[in-house]
Amino acid sequence: MKRDEILKKYADKRTKCVVYTRVMGYHRPVESFNLGKKGEHKERVKFVEC
Repeated sequence: MKRDEILKKYADKRTKCVVYTRVMGYHRPVESFNLGKKGEHKERVKFVEC
């Protein structure tokens, strides 16, 4: 199956995913950020543990 076919097939089962990030010692949803803060969040380097 192609990606579009899968998305159409399971469209009724999909839900919104809220992404949280740690800001100033507490967690906040990224969707509540202003435009500038969202840009900063996209540019952050994400570390992966080996």
